[in-house]
Amino acid sequence: MALSAMVLLGIPAAAGPRAAEIDALFEALNMPEMFTILQEEGEAYGDDLAEEMLPGGTGPGWQAVVRRLHDPDSLEEIMRAAFEESFGNAEIAPLLSFFQSESGQRIIELELAARRAFMEEGTEEAARDQFRGVQEPYEAHLAAIEAFIVENELVEMNVVGALNANIMFMRGLIQGGAIEMSEEDVLSDVWAQEPTTRMDTHEWVYSFLMLAYEPLSTEEVQAYVALSRTPEGQALNRALFAGFDRMYGTVSMSLGLALARQMEGESL
Repeated sequence: MALSAMVLLGIPAAAGPRAAEIDALFEALNMPEMFTILQEEGEAYGDDLAEEMLPGGTGPGWQAVVRRLHDPDSLEEIMRAAFEESFGNAEIAPLLSFFQSESGQRIIELELAARRAFMEEGTEEAARDQFRGVQEPYEAHLAAIEAFIVENELVEMNVVGALNANIMFMRGLIQGGAIEMSEEDVLSDVWAQEPTTRMDTHEWVYSFLMLAYEPLSTEEVQAYVALSRTPEGQALNRALFAGFDRMYGTVSMSLGLALARQMEGESL
C-alpha cells in the first residue's frame, strides 16, 4: 500500500535544475529508505505467495527471483518516471520548505518507523484492534488524521492501486500459462474483491496512521493537512500515487509471470 508523502538512487538523473529539485525532494522524503522497506515487504509477500501456490513452498531459487524483482534501484526507476510525468511543472520549493523542516523530517521518520513496525509480528493486528476500539465522533487528534486521509483520498487511491496490482498479477499468471482466463473474467474476478479490499484498506490506513502519528501533536497533523490542501501538496500526492501504481503494477505482473514459470517447473 502507498501513503501520500511516505507514504519512497540508483537511476541516472537527467541534467538540469528540475532534476536537482526532484532529487532534493526525494532526499527530503527519504525515498531510498522507503524502497529498502518495500523490498523487505516484497520478500515477505513472496514467501507467503509461494507457500500458498507452490507445492514445495518457498526456497532459495524463488527467493532470489523475488528479491531481484524488488531491487530498490529498479523500483526507484519505475516509480520516478511515473512520478515526474504526473508532477509536471508543479512548484517544489514549498514542499522542500515543509519536508526539510524539523517537523517535516519528524513526520517522514515516524511514517517509515511505522512501516517497519508493521512488518513485526503482532504490531499490525494490535494497531487494527486499537482502531476498532475507537468511538465516533473521533477526538481531535484522530479527527485531524481523518482529515488528512480524506484530503489525500488515501483509502480510495490505495483501493484502486491494490485492484490494479491484482489485475496485473493475474495477467502475469495468464501470460506464463498458469491459468486460462479471459480479460473480462479477470476484471470481473478482481472487481468482486472490491468491497473486501475497501474494508481492509480503510482499517489499514487508519490503524497505520494512528500508530505513525501518535507522537505528533494535533497541531502538527493539522499543518500536514494544510499542506495537502495546497496545489503543491495535491500535485505531490497525485504523483506519488501515479509512481506507486506503475511500480506495483509492473512488479505484480512480473511476479505473476515468474510464479507461473515456477509452477510449470521452468528454470528460474
